[in-house]
Amino acid sequence: MRLGSGLGVAVLGGAICLGGTPTSGAPGNPSVSIALPADTWRYAPGPGVEAVVKDCSACHSASYVLTQPRLTRKQWTAEVAKMRNAYGAPVPESDVATIVDYLVAQHGKE
Repeated sequence: MRLGSGLGVAVLGGAICLGGTPTSGAPGNPSVSIALPADTWRYAPGPGVEAVVKDCSACHSASYVLTQPRLTRKQWTAEVAKMRNAYGAPVPESDVATIVDYLVAQHGKE
Protein backbone atom coordinates (compact mmCIF):
# COMPACT_ATOMS: atom_id res chain seq x y z
CA MET A 1 0.00 0.00 0.00
CA ARG A 2 1.46 3.36 -0.95
CA LEU A 3 0.60 6.58 0.82
CA GLY A 4 1.06 10.06 -0.54
CA SER A 5 4.21 10.54 1.53
CA GLY A 6 5.80 7.48 -0.06
CA LEU A 7 5.42 5.33 3.06
CA GLY A 8 3.87 1.90 2.94
CA VAL A 9 1.68 0.56 5.74
CA ALA A 10 1.04 -3.06 6.65
CA VAL A 11 -0.84 -4.53 9.58
CA LEU A 12 0.50 -7.91 10.60
CA GLY A 13 -0.52 -9.83 13.70
CA GLY A 14 -1.63 -6.80 15.65
CA ALA A 15 1.43 -4.70 14.77
CA ILE A 16 1.57 -1.85 12.29
CA CYS A 17 4.69 -1.80 10.17
CA LEU A 18 5.71 1.36 8.36
CA GLY A 19 8.27 1.35 5.62
CA GLY A 20 9.19 2.70 2.22
CA THR A 21 7.93 -0.15 0.05
CA PRO A 22 6.61 -3.68 0.41
CA THR A 23 10.28 -4.73 0.61
CA SER A 24 10.91 -2.53 3.63
CA GLY A 25 13.67 -3.80 5.82
CA ALA A 26 16.04 -3.93 2.86
CA PRO A 27 19.01 -1.56 2.91
CA GLY A 28 17.72 1.98 2.55
CA ASN A 29 14.19 0.94 3.58
CA PRO A 30 14.18 0.65 7.37
CA SER A 31 11.08 -0.78 9.05
CA VAL A 32 9.31 0.60 12.07
CA SER A 33 7.03 -1.61 14.15
CA ILE A 34 4.41 -0.43 16.58
CA ALA A 35 3.13 -2.99 19.08
CA LEU A 36 -0.53 -2.51 19.92
CA PRO A 37 -1.76 -3.18 23.45
CA ALA A 38 -3.10 -6.64 24.17
CA ASP A 39 -6.85 -7.08 24.12
CA THR A 40 -7.80 -7.65 27.76
CA TRP A 41 -11.52 -8.07 27.11
CA ARG A 42 -12.92 -11.55 27.64
CA TYR A 43 -16.24 -13.14 26.73
CA ALA A 44 -18.38 -13.83 29.78
CA PRO A 45 -18.83 -17.50 30.65
CA GLY A 46 -22.06 -18.99 29.43
CA PRO A 47 -23.61 -21.52 27.10
CA GLY A 48 -22.03 -21.17 23.67
CA VAL A 49 -18.95 -19.18 24.68
CA GLU A 50 -16.68 -21.89 23.24
CA ALA A 51 -18.23 -21.51 19.77
CA VAL A 52 -17.96 -17.72 19.94
CA VAL A 53 -14.29 -17.87 20.95
CA LYS A 54 -13.49 -20.50 18.31
CA ASP A 55 -15.44 -19.02 15.41
CA CYS A 56 -15.57 -15.27 16.04
CA SER A 57 -12.08 -14.77 17.43
CA ALA A 58 -10.58 -15.94 14.15
CA CYS A 59 -11.33 -12.43 12.84
CA HIS A 60 -12.44 -10.29 15.78
CA SER A 61 -11.08 -9.43 19.19
CA ALA A 62 -13.48 -9.82 22.10
CA SER A 63 -13.41 -6.04 22.59
CA TYR A 64 -14.51 -5.50 18.99
CA VAL A 65 -17.55 -7.74 19.44
CA LEU A 66 -18.44 -6.52 22.92
CA THR A 67 -18.26 -2.82 22.06
CA GLN A 68 -20.83 -3.18 19.28
CA PRO A 69 -24.32 -1.90 19.99
CA ARG A 70 -26.66 -4.34 21.71
CA LEU A 71 -28.72 -6.06 19.03
CA THR A 72 -31.95 -8.00 18.90
CA ARG A 73 -31.97 -11.72 18.05
CA LYS A 74 -33.01 -10.85 14.49
CA GLN A 75 -30.11 -8.38 14.17
CA TRP A 76 -27.51 -10.77 15.66
CA THR A 77 -28.77 -13.49 13.30
CA ALA A 78 -28.30 -11.10 10.36
CA GLU A 79 -24.81 -10.14 11.59
CA VAL A 80 -23.67 -13.76 11.83
CA ALA A 81 -25.18 -14.47 8.39
CA LYS A 82 -23.34 -11.44 6.97
CA MET A 83 -20.05 -12.64 8.42
CA ARG A 84 -20.52 -16.08 6.84
CA ASN A 85 -22.06 -15.09 3.52
CA ALA A 86 -20.58 -11.71 2.66
CA TYR A 87 -17.17 -12.03 4.32
CA GLY A 88 -16.65 -15.79 4.13
CA ALA A 89 -16.17 -16.31 7.86
CA PRO A 90 -15.43 -19.98 8.53
CA VAL A 91 -18.38 -20.43 10.88
CA PRO A 92 -20.01 -23.85 10.52
CA GLU A 93 -23.78 -23.80 10.07
CA SER A 94 -23.99 -26.04 13.14
CA ASP A 95 -22.53 -23.21 15.29
CA VAL A 96 -24.75 -20.37 14.05
CA ALA A 97 -27.68 -20.85 16.47
CA THR A 98 -25.28 -21.36 19.40
CA ILE A 99 -23.40 -18.15 18.58
CA VAL A 100 -26.61 -16.15 18.15
CA ASP A 101 -28.01 -17.52 21.43
CA TYR A 102 -24.82 -16.51 23.24
CA LEU A 103 -24.71 -13.02 21.72
CA VAL A 104 -28.37 -12.40 22.54
CA ALA A 105 -27.94 -13.64 26.12
CA GLN A 106 -24.75 -11.66 26.75
CA HIS A 107 -25.08 -8.64 24.48
CA GLY A 108 -28.64 -8.50 23.24
CA LYS A 109 -31.59 -6.20 23.57
CA GLU A 110 -35.32 -6.75 23.46
